[in-house]
Amino acid sequence: MKNSELNSLTIEELKQRLLGEREVLQKQKFAHAISPIENPMKIKETRRTIARVLTLMKTKDTVDNK
Repeated sequence: MKNSELNSLTIEELKQRLLGEREVLQKQKFAHAISPIENPMKIKETRRTIARVLTLMKTKDTVDNK
């Protein structure tokens, strides 16, 4: 997901997105542990998406508190 798409989401939508991405990451890691997945770079992309969401949540939270 692109940053521009994430920027348009609210805090609640970001929280839901974060939960979904963490679930996807867990499933990808489990599938990769059992048998190598076709594209292991998906795991890396998911981790980066989670980091982007967390960063945006932190940024929006500090802006709202000021």
